[in-house]
Amino acid sequence: MSTAIEFTGNYEDLSTAMGFQFKFNCERCSNGSMSSYQQNKLGVAGGLLRGASNFLGGALSRGADSAYEVQQAVGGKAHDAALRKAVEEIKPLFKQCRNCGNWLCEQVCWNRSANMCKACAPVAEEVETRVRAQFVETQVNNDQFLEENIRMSEKGKEVARNCESCGAETMGKKFCPGCGKPTAVAAAAFCGQCGAKSAPGAKFCGECGAPLAG
Repeated sequence: MSTAIEFTGNYEDLSTAMGFQFKFNCERCSNGSMSSYQQNKLGVAGGLLRGASNFLGGALSRGADSAYEVQQAVGGKAHDAALRKAVEEIKPLFKQCRNCGNWLCEQVCWNRSANMCKACAPVAEEVETRVRAQFVETQVNNDQFLEENIRMSEKGKEVARNCESCGAETMGKKFCPGCGKPTAVAAAAFCGQCGAKSAPGAKFCGECGAPLAG
């Protein structure tokens, strides 16, 4: 009496009439392990007979059909035997969590010390690293958001500023469209050390502290 094939249902059957092969996937990260290819001897024999039949003008057609029918008749047993062998080959690479029941890859998703999967028993060091990384990412995004707000605010002030000489709207241009004189935008300096833009009249860079060219 054949025994049940105990293993994950998360697998792909890559078998053809010529042979059997299966890919088993971790139910957490979907990493896969491929079983060794197993040749289907009946399928190969049937294929050879059908090829010979075509070559000889059908003289062996009845034999080819018979071989194919035999293969179809026992294909289920042959397929199950191949699957059972593939399970025996791949099963040592997977562990079944006693809490959730999922089959997980031992290399990535298994907590050996807790003897459970990492979804049910997270590894403290990995969680800490992930949380720290998320915190750093959030902090960087916040810093960039603040910097962009400041930049846009300053840009808005430049656009709204009028010419100090004639009072015309400058629209953020370097020279006044009313009198042609340099505006505050043109008077702003750029740090030769870090390249940051400074406020008009500043003597030192507000980003790195380097002296600005007079």
